[in-house]
Amino acid sequence: MADGFGIESGFAPVEGGRLYYEVTGQGHPLVLVHAGVADHRMWDEQVVAFAPHYRVIRFDTRGYGRSETAAGTFSDRADLAAVLDWLGVEQVHIMGLSRGGGIAVDFCLEYPKRVTALVPVASGVDGLEGWEALITPAEQVASVAMEAAMEARDLDALADLEVRYWADGPGQPEGRAEADVRERLRAMIQFTQRNQPVEPTHERPEPPALTRLGEIHAPTLVIYGDLDESVVIAGCEELARGIAGARKVVFPGVAHMVSMERPAEFNRIALEFLAGVLVTG
Repeated sequence: MADGFGIESGFAPVEGGRLYYEVTGQGHPLVLVHAGVADHRMWDEQVVAFAPHYRVIRFDTRGYGRSETAAGTFSDRADLAAVLDWLGVEQVHIMGLSRGGGIAVDFCLEYPKRVTALVPVASGVDGLEGWEALITPAEQVASVAMEAAMEARDLDALADLEVRYWADGPGQPEGRAEADVRERLRAMIQFTQRNQPVEPTHERPEPPALTRLGEIHAPTLVIYGDLDESVVIAGCEELARGIAGARKVVFPGVAHMVSMERPAEFNRIALEFLAGVLVTG
C-alpha cells in the first residue's frame, strides 16, 4: 500500500515466460525498470512518492525476482512492450537504473511514440568505445574477485562483493552506504540467486544505442552518483551530451544505487522534472 493506494499485481505473459508486475496509483503511467543487481522492490520509496501523481508500474525483468522464464534468447524491449500491452498502456514516462536504464534507452529508440519522458539513472548504454581504458585499479580488483566467486559458485561471497561494489562504491570503504541499503540490496541479489535457475540470453539491439542518441526526442533527465564506477559515469555523460535537451543531475558522495541511497532528494528531483513534461495525445 502506497499512501492509501491499492496495489494491483499479477503476471504478464511473454514469449517463453511470464513477468511479475505491480501497479500503484493513478495518473499518467510511469514505468520503473530495476537494476541488474535488484528487482522491483528497489523502487519502494519511489512508489510511495510517485503514486499520488502517476500510475506507477514496476516489474521484475526476465531472469530476476519473481518472474519466470525458459532458456533462450529474448528482447528486454519486447518484454517491456508486452507488459505495457497486457496492462492496456500505450504511452509512459520511463525510468530505469543501471541495466534498467539501458533497457529504458533501448525501449525509447525502438518504440519512440510510446515514451513521453525518459529518466536513465546510473545507466548502462550499449556502444561505449574505449571503456576498458576507463577501469580503475580498484574496479579491476573488484571485477576479478566477483568473477572468481561466480566461477566457484560461492553465491554468498558474490552477493557480499556485489553489495560492496554497487552500494558502497568501487574503492570506497566497506559499509560506506547505510546498512538498510546494503541489506536490502543483498536480499534482492540472493532472492534472484535462489529463484532463477535459468539464465536466458539478452538480445542486444543493433546498431547500439550510443550511435543513435540523436534519435531520442523525449524529454530526458540523466542522473548518476559521483562514486559510481567509471564506465557508468562515462556512459551517463555520453547520454547527457548525445540526447538533445537532456538535463543532468550528479549526486555527490553517492554510488550506483542513487534512488535507494538518497530517496528523498531523488524523488524531489524526479517529480520536479516529470511535472514539467507536457503530455499530449
